[in-house]
Amino acid sequence: MFQTQKLASQTLLAVLDGQNLTDALTRVWQHHPQLTPQQRGAIQDACYSTLRELELWRAVLKQLLRAPLKEVEIEALLLIALQQLHAARAASYAVVDHAVKVAAKTGKGQAKGLVNAVLRNFLRQQDELLAAARRTPAGRHNHPQWWVTQMRTSYPQDWQAVLDANNSHPPMTLRINLRHASVADYQALLAERGIESRILGQQALQLDKPVSVDSLPHFMDGWVSVQDLGAQYAALLLDVQDGQRVLDACAAPGGKTGHLLELARLELTALDNNPERLQRVADNLQRLQLSATLRCGDAAKPQQWWDGKPFDRILADVPCSASGVTRRHPDIKWLRRPEDFARFAAQQAQILDALWPLLAEGGKLLYATCSVFPVENADSAAEFAVRHPDARRLPLPEWAGTAGQLLPSPDHDGFYYALFSKETTQA
Repeated sequence: MFQTQKLASQTLLAVLDGQNLTDALTRVWQHHPQLTPQQRGAIQDACYSTLRELELWRAVLKQLLRAPLKEVEIEALLLIALQQLHAARAASYAVVDHAVKVAAKTGKGQAKGLVNAVLRNFLRQQDELLAAARRTPAGRHNHPQWWVTQMRTSYPQDWQAVLDANNSHPPMTLRINLRHASVADYQALLAERGIESRILGQQALQLDKPVSVDSLPHFMDGWVSVQDLGAQYAALLLDVQDGQRVLDACAAPGGKTGHLLELARLELTALDNNPERLQRVADNLQRLQLSATLRCGDAAKPQQWWDGKPFDRILADVPCSASGVTRRHPDIKWLRRPEDFARFAAQQAQILDALWPLLAEGGKLLYATCSVFPVENADSAAEFAVRHPDARRLPLPEWAGTAGQLLPSPDHDGFYYALFSKETTQA
């Protein structure tokens, strides 16, 4: 418990200082290789759970303090410990005792009494404190105020549901490789192992409870992958056919790459500008027993990697705010800033304009983001169509959302899709 609280509070502080949570946790694992899987799981759970409801715990802590804390390390420790006490996964006396020990070794070590008093007062008044915190806008929404305002403006009917979905625990959804088994047959295999699930979409199963991939039948044989239902729509919308040349731009970690190759026998190029992330694509394809041409390069600079042969299909899964997958990455809420979106939109436009000449006449390009902000979704797609008169916007099926926008829901994360075909040039 001591190690869990110490490292979890250090990780939380790193995120609040601007570090990506995944990167911050990776550094912890590298610097503390002796941690057991159970300790890693506890540290990760404490960080994710605290970040998911960060403003709630800040509002609770504010009620318990006479004055703001000057030591940010102690504040992070208290936020972690408050969440742990509420989650009640360990005895309350152990949470308090170890938090006091961590405080004794933090900074000048003078906050032991404060930490002890705050946590014990929380235990005595937990229900009242939480109720009061939830009556505040920050404690109720657990998002930055500018984010709440933007959601209310963009989705006046759905904004609260979007925020609630962001604050929920994500489901575990599987994509069944239909080359090996039908969805119903794989569901039966899961049931034999006591894993309950429900069918979603064309080839997805959502598990009632998350499990280790080691528990999934034939996982290492490529029968199944873990992939959100909304992310599965990308390959389906591209409508790939055997023999086509396909570009998966910004391909890492390779979930969509594998799905495309499961659907048809393709000449596929998987592109990413990060060698380490590209290796993850290779690892995914190896497990699925599929192959593609891997290229390390910038999607906005095809002159550095393109062989000059047009593609029949292009998946432009461009960099974005990742605001649609916040429940999987709760640090996103606290790392993003309003000024980030102009930068994302400019980068998206640069990539789209660079990739469009690579598409064959009559081919299709799918613009995709995991965002819910219109500035990097509908606005970017509309501006692209204006810049390229030979780009015809194609209608999407109802299951792909309203005008291509999927909002986070119990079934899927948030995604945006816009499908374009290249019109034949008139002689």
